[in-house]
Amino acid sequence: MTDPTPASTPPEEYPNADYRQLDRSKLSEMMQRYLEVKEQYPHALLFFRVGDFFECFFQDAVTIAHELELMQTTKAAGKEVGRVPMTGVPHEHVYRYSSTLLEKGYAVVICDQVEDAAIAAKEKRQVKREVTRVLTPGTLTDDNMLKGRQNNYLAALVIAGEHWGLAYADISTGEFLITQSVNLEQLTQELMRLQPSEVLVPVNAPDISKMLKPGESDHELPDCLPRCFCYSLRSQKPFSLGEARPRVLQQFQLKSLEGIGCEHLPLSVRAAGGLLEYLEDTQKHNTTSLQRPRTYTLSDYLILDHQSRRNLEITTTVRDNTLYGSLLWALDKTNTPMGSRALRRWLLQPLLDIKGIRARHDTIQEFVNNHQLRQDFQQLLRQIYDLERLTGRVGNNTANAKDLVSLADSLAKLPQLAALAEQAKSPYLKALQNLPQSLEKIAEKIHNSIVQSPPIALKEGGLIRSGIDANLDEMRSLAEDDLQWVKNLAVKERERTGISTLKVEFNKTFGYYISISRGKAELAPDDYLRKQTLTNEERYITPELKEREVRILTAKEDLNQAEYDIFVRLRSEVAEYTDIIRNVSRAIAAIDVLCGLAEVADRQGYCRPEMVKGRELKIIDGRHPVVEKLLPPGFFVPNTAQLGSLENHTENTEIQPYSYPDLIILTGPNASGKSCYLRQIGLIQLMAQMGSFIPASSAKLSLCDRIFTRVGAVDDLATGQSTFMVEMNETANILNHATNKSLVLLDEIGRGTATFDGLSIAWSVAEYLATEIQAKTIFATHYHELNELASILDNVANYQVTVKELPDKIVFLHQVQPGGADKSYGIEAGRLAGLPDVVIQRARQVMRQIEQHSKIAIGLRKGIKKQTNKSTSMEQLDIFETED
Repeated sequence: MTDPTPASTPPEEYPNADYRQLDRSKLSEMMQRYLEVKEQYPHALLFFRVGDFFECFFQDAVTIAHELELMQTTKAAGKEVGRVPMTGVPHEHVYRYSSTLLEKGYAVVICDQVEDAAIAAKEKRQVKREVTRVLTPGTLTDDNMLKGRQNNYLAALVIAGEHWGLAYADISTGEFLITQSVNLEQLTQELMRLQPSEVLVPVNAPDISKMLKPGESDHELPDCLPRCFCYSLRSQKPFSLGEARPRVLQQFQLKSLEGIGCEHLPLSVRAAGGLLEYLEDTQKHNTTSLQRPRTYTLSDYLILDHQSRRNLEITTTVRDNTLYGSLLWALDKTNTPMGSRALRRWLLQPLLDIKGIRARHDTIQEFVNNHQLRQDFQQLLRQIYDLERLTGRVGNNTANAKDLVSLADSLAKLPQLAALAEQAKSPYLKALQNLPQSLEKIAEKIHNSIVQSPPIALKEGGLIRSGIDANLDEMRSLAEDDLQWVKNLAVKERERTGISTLKVEFNKTFGYYISISRGKAELAPDDYLRKQTLTNEERYITPELKEREVRILTAKEDLNQAEYDIFVRLRSEVAEYTDIIRNVSRAIAAIDVLCGLAEVADRQGYCRPEMVKGRELKIIDGRHPVVEKLLPPGFFVPNTAQLGSLENHTENTEIQPYSYPDLIILTGPNASGKSCYLRQIGLIQLMAQMGSFIPASSAKLSLCDRIFTRVGAVDDLATGQSTFMVEMNETANILNHATNKSLVLLDEIGRGTATFDGLSIAWSVAEYLATEIQAKTIFATHYHELNELASILDNVANYQVTVKELPDKIVFLHQVQPGGADKSYGIEAGRLAGLPDVVIQRARQVMRQIEQHSKIAIGLRKGIKKQTNKSTSMEQLDIFETED
């Protein structure tokens, strides 16, 4: 967004909204300063501190009033200019309002007063104002602006032909990762997995700095990038290798990039350098504490494209895009925000390493076997705050005293965690057995230094305990003596003057004063100096009281500054432990995830899957983890699945031979559970590889490199694609990328076109998957003719979802059994949906006529007879050829 001015807003509706049309020299001094800052950040909305408010002017005021539904007013901008649009928010709520604007895709600049307004007033000049924060969707650190159970990623990318480099960071937790790969489609899928709040893109335009909200288009943005993210277009210069490499080395105090694995990944280094430069530009004087970047490759993890993640409803539902009803919702029994974030990451990046998977399974097994251990860990975890983000704020120098106390409270629980893990045998629990003792000591120092319930403000005192700093204690003692003298003054002066109603009071405007009613004013001693006359009282000051007032007020300022200085030194000392605390927090987050998964496994009766080599998929009495949880106990009907013939019929003696099909043709009525069956197989495989137990009686599973799903489709109106075209695009993606290690779950192919066209495509797709790719595939369809494939190909089997037919209705049994269905009961489904009886009867008549005259069955029989052998050649079968 180069300028937030709405293109549709008539200029005359908001006079003087466009500052570019005004004579700058005729504006007031404050307005000129406002525009100086605004021109430095034309892409952002500017909040400008004026007294107790942050005010916005010109078109920014119009935009903010509209987006936040605030009252818009006007303000004088100069005698010859008149009034300009103005919107204001209280200074203490500026970040809350900014958060809403950031969610809408805007950037926000905070221009604050950086000196005491009273000093500027005495010198009869404008108060100094400087930009203190630039808030963008990807650079947030404040808890009240972040989702506690979800990472907030800032991503940066560099594209060179088909090659690309990606860096992304969550500056609230310090995570920083980089990767490089080939194939722009993989870049799109990685961005869709990460769901970054903001993506930095270098473009060719010089000195460019603008932001595009989700859905906005710009000719500078590469066509390969999805338009659903917030993009910040940046100059190419900081993304050049010459600038990026030294910036990365300097940031992390490295002599070489070899140690972090990216010496030979120039595109990822360039992306990382561009990201670091952006943080320097937006965070101003605030330090950004990131971990050393970790390099990863996409091939380290099971790949799920965006469509498959959406169809399997891993983190949100398809219908309303909410957490409730998703796999994450069903599995998340974590007790800390960092544990919940880790669970999300694990679900979106299942492992391809059996050893790593088994380590997670071992830990869950130990928690399942030892119920008391699990309860003890859960109780402790509930007392631990978000260590990752607390540490992030400490490292960024934005932590307040409450943050440090919360951090210390959490670190103080580490010895108890270590004691619980002392007898454990599983890998993740062993990692907690030897936690650094230095963290216990720094927690003790925080507790000894900061009061238990400190104020949020850092410069108003009340932070530091007594006995920590001798100079502070002496200052407090002197200040308390003066305050006590003032408290005793009223009693002393009543006795001296004989005025029983005399009072000593204080207010911010006049300071300390002696108050005497008007009727007693003649009794005031000669050393009383009149300060103010009111209707009912006279106010006086004495030289000694004035001297004490100066000392008290000066002492208060000095005390507050001394406490602040002590706090800053303590925070800096804690920041030296940032890396250690982050390592511990990762270990605690992992235990939180595994403890929660053990809780789900125990409650829901999940089993530990046996992870094996080869291509085997054998699930006995599998269940859908979400649907089962939504139904009353015992209502879900479990089903078995067996897929994956012995790899290339090898003679490998390490692998036990088995003869499961590669492809299952699954038929059955509408609403009988075919889609649920497909999804549960995908979810069970995914859960097993992310390290979870699974909803089944038993299972033996090999690793999958990818899981593909094609379940349902809708028109993509934005790109002008019909339902059928979307379906074909998704199917083409599967056929072009699946391997014999992939799991493919297809729910209807070819239903969006003519019957014969659709059946032809479905047959060809199924045949290609079974013969050429040999992927483990379940193909749900209403084309019953596809059952014939099982009589042609050895690695294809027919299964059906059974029903019980009664005279006046059908009963869905939701059981998957061998054999192919010969009808879909679609008309019966229409009757159950409430179609008029006359429509139902007519449909049955039409169906009988079609069945009698259809040539499909004849074509199938002829095609099969023409086959002379069971060859996989796809040219031998012509199922629709009929006699003349």
